[in-house]
Amino acid sequence: PTLSARLDFSAVVAHDGQHSRWMTALHRLSARLSSSRPRQVATLVATVLIGGAIVLFLTPPAEYLPEGEEPKTFASMSAPPGYNLSTMAAIADEVEAEFLPLVGAAPADYDAGKLAMPPLKYLNMGVDAERLRIIAEPVDPAHMEAMMDSITQVYRRYPGMGAFAARGSIISSNDGGTRSVTLDVAGADLAEIYTVASRLEREAERVFDNPRIQSQPASLSLAQPLIEVHPLWSRAAEVQFSTQALGFTVAALTDGAYLDEFFLGDDKIDIYAYSQRTGTRPDLAALPGLPVHTPIGATVPLSSLATLKETVDTSVVRRVNGRRTVTLNIIPPRGVALETGVSRVRAMIQQLRDAGEIPDTISITLSGASDQLQATQESLSGNYVVALLLVYLLLVAIFTHWGFPLLIMTTIPLGIASGLLGLAMMNGVGALLPLLGLPPLTQPFDMITMLGFLILMGTVVNNPILIVHQATLNFREKAMSAVDAVNDAVSSRLRPIAMTTITTVCGLAPLVLIPGEGTELYRGVGAIVLFGLLGTAIVTITFLPALTALVLSLFRKRT
Repeated sequence: PTLSARLDFSAVVAHDGQHSRWMTALHRLSARLSSSRPRQVATLVATVLIGGAIVLFLTPPAEYLPEGEEPKTFASMSAPPGYNLSTMAAIADEVEAEFLPLVGAAPADYDAGKLAMPPLKYLNMGVDAERLRIIAEPVDPAHMEAMMDSITQVYRRYPGMGAFAARGSIISSNDGGTRSVTLDVAGADLAEIYTVASRLEREAERVFDNPRIQSQPASLSLAQPLIEVHPLWSRAAEVQFSTQALGFTVAALTDGAYLDEFFLGDDKIDIYAYSQRTGTRPDLAALPGLPVHTPIGATVPLSSLATLKETVDTSVVRRVNGRRTVTLNIIPPRGVALETGVSRVRAMIQQLRDAGEIPDTISITLSGASDQLQATQESLSGNYVVALLLVYLLLVAIFTHWGFPLLIMTTIPLGIASGLLGLAMMNGVGALLPLLGLPPLTQPFDMITMLGFLILMGTVVNNPILIVHQATLNFREKAMSAVDAVNDAVSSRLRPIAMTTITTVCGLAPLVLIPGEGTELYRGVGAIVLFGLLGTAIVTITFLPALTALVLSLFRKRT
């Protein structure tokens, strides 16, 4: 106020008529829509029908969270049972020879078709007896999907190998966590569990177009060569060997027995005991003849205390809640939302059960992001109800009336519909950007985007408050007719409404319309609020005046 008192606004007032045409046009539109009972009803019905159609047909399927993607991939090749480190190292050399020439290559060569695979910024590779893992980043982030497809295609050239690639994420684990439909297949019989999990994996490949599927354990085959040690309990009792002591001895003679741990600075170091004869690489053929020192002081061969049997089985048994379990992570293609993916997976499971391919002894539960999506949606629904109640009670306190705040509350669902319409328009226009040589712009309907509706509930009511408050003031204290009271309110409040809307939209526009690093997480919230406020501004000068005039006229007749 102090600064305003010292400023000269006479020039602005003198030129005010040059900028009032559009204000006058908006006021005339508002007055025309609320001038008579038929027009009021027609405006209300048309607005409600349009808003309902938008919510019904344009509400997109939900995602869980923004992926918070890093521009790199984590790609794993899982070996089938029976592979050893030397074999996997040889395969790693072949894979490395194929990808190393791509490091530092020009993206333009790939776009021109001179390279079969996208150029890489770097290549990091690790290998062990069961898995080969690549961490890589494309030179051009637009080649991310093509790079992941290329790596998995190279992996699948090797018979029996499992291939899985996922984008890096700053929010979840690097296994597609925010878009992964996780299935826990549990039962008592491992062979039955593996059969069902393999069938689900094949069916998911059919239901989705090129999904990324990872199983835990990586190999769904009971073909791992093993040596089972079956203790001879009577012989063990003769030499005073307990069950725990015999198991510890066998572990020390083979893979090593865990003793304890200690800390060296900040590093935790495990202590294992190994046989002096076998070391860390035991000769399994010599295992029956290895000497075992017994508690009574005698030394006997292991074969005198246990029967050794060669067999094939699985080397890994996962348990979830105490039950044997195989976990499948199914990541739908980019064009399939998580909610849609969950629906398809549920239908797939039911179809296989109806066909008798999933026995009653096998239970399948959805967990991970798919389960968290449902829980978060239920939590947000409760928050929406609480927010609506708080806004309504606050308006009741402001107006000291239980009915007039309901006029303002009607703009909230219409603001939500406007946000959904704007989100659909933004994605539609963003899909056409590649035609102009620009990267596509897409905004998933994730949980953080849905938080924009909570923000809208507190912001879209600001402009309607101006109209309803002034209209009721004119109606009560100045004894104006309902239509005149509303028209005067719109005329006096139209400029403040325009100023607040324009400044807010301009402030949010860079976040929503200019893609870049850091905008992915909050672009959805900004889009919902921006388009919701724009839509509410239109509703405030069309739908709300008609509704307010209709209600005030009915109120006068009753009184």
